[in-house]
Amino acid sequence: MDSARSAASGLSGGDPSAPASPVQAAPVQVGAVQVGAGTGAAAPFAGPGGFAGFGGGRPVVLQLTPALESGGVERGTIEIAQALTREGATSLVASRGGRMERMLERAGGRLVRLDIGAKNPLAIRRNAAALERILREERVDIVHARSRAPAWAGWLAARRAGVPFVTTWHGDYSENFPGKRLWNGIMARGRPTIAVSEFIADTIRTRHPEADLVVIPRGADLAQFDPLTIQGARSAGLAERWGLADDPRPVVMLPGRLTRWKGQSHFIDAAAKLRALRGGEDFVFLMVGDDPDSAYGRELAERIRSQGLTGCCAMAGHCDDMAAALKLASVVVSASMEPEAFGRVAVEAQAMGRPVIATDHGGARETVDEGRTGWRYPPGDADALAAAANRALDLDASAREHMAMAGRARIMQRFSTEAMQRATLQVYADVLARG
Repeated sequence: MDSARSAASGLSGGDPSAPASPVQAAPVQVGAVQVGAGTGAAAPFAGPGGFAGFGGGRPVVLQLTPALESGGVERGTIEIAQALTREGATSLVASRGGRMERMLERAGGRLVRLDIGAKNPLAIRRNAAALERILREERVDIVHARSRAPAWAGWLAARRAGVPFVTTWHGDYSENFPGKRLWNGIMARGRPTIAVSEFIADTIRTRHPEADLVVIPRGADLAQFDPLTIQGARSAGLAERWGLADDPRPVVMLPGRLTRWKGQSHFIDAAAKLRALRGGEDFVFLMVGDDPDSAYGRELAERIRSQGLTGCCAMAGHCDDMAAALKLASVVVSASMEPEAFGRVAVEAQAMGRPVIATDHGGARETVDEGRTGWRYPPGDADALAAAANRALDLDASAREHMAMAGRARIMQRFSTEAMQRATLQVYADVLARG
């Protein structure tokens, strides 16, 4: 296997919480094997001999992730569970579970409930012992770890049981105290290690040049995030819930968990600056994600009040239908203060034909095409964010339509969920072929 490879993107995807639907898939070149060509129902996996050729049976893959609450790691876990089930494999997920358990079940995966995210060394050893029993009882063929504490337990268990170990490096892990590189380094022990973007791949190459690396970008589900298939009632219901049903003003939306590094504070500051630029509140700044009654949520609410922005800036709370939410937006913002490893918000917004404003670092440099599908600005710069939002709101209908078409075309060509699924299945097939 090459020390560094890149998986190409394809066209299409399916809802990870439902059975696969008819798709149109472009050929995807992964290594020397072309997969996913044709139209109609999703094409069968075409790895070396396919999964059906593996000992005449169906492989069992165990994914490890701390929880199933929300976020890109959890979404990726469920998307791969769906792809495995579609190909006749057995998909297990070891996790403490959470609100996305039902999605995993609908995708065909089976939850093995285990507090796999515990970081205490004794807990990691206990989890390793529990995982080793699972590997033997379930006859697991591949362990796929997606986070560091689960990876340590999974690596110990896989080594003892003689099972191949794969990792996905999802985050831009810091190394701000002694021992952190060793702790993070477990993610480079996968054979291979999957990087979710070229940004993350470059980080791994610098810190762990010995890593067996393959790049598989995350992607948008093009069936789910399709503006032409979102029924009006879905977006209308959200608009009613959020007090926007009778409000004609354009919405500048920031989706994401309420946490400091996601940049909500300077998003609010940008609303004040945009009001000054435009001479009034002819827009709505809306933050979507998590309970606004959290400690940080209350701090943000006070920031809104202190700047006199209650008429044009609000927090909507958690949303289970982000496609419908994005359809309400005129422009979508990713304001992360720290580099996003990939950044699903920018990709899903472009799939929905929405202009994107993203901080100029991390995965956004790969996903947002400056001036064609959106704009990038210096992290934390509220003046620059306000200027970009002003530019977006001033687009005429023709410019907005051209940007929408360019954005969706870019995601279809380079960042689809189905391309990610097929490339990951190819990795599994390569691992199984090695024995």
